[in-house]
Amino acid sequence: MPHYPEEIEYSDKYQDDFYEYRHVILPKHIFKKLTKGKLLNEMEWRGLGVQQSRGWIHYECHRPEPHILLFRRPKGTDPNTGLPPQGFSAPY
Repeated sequence: MPHYPEEIEYSDKYQDDFYEYRHVILPKHIFKKLTKGKLLNEMEWRGLGVQQSRGWIHYECHRPEPHILLFRRPKGTDPNTGLPPQGFSAPY
């Protein structure tokens, strides 16, 4: 049985050599509004009530638990503008 919180839950940030990541767990009543398997743009995830600084990209649907949204942004992204560091090239 998946864990559905009462309110939106945010993970701590974690990182690899290129990106910082976080995941967001949606309550069931919000998850039901989503189209299954669709990646959301910033306007869409903010419209659901997800609140985080700029530059986060919803990059993957977590198939075992699709109510968990996976986000990433390049390390060093400016949280106010959402702009990645100058010269950043996505390795993957």
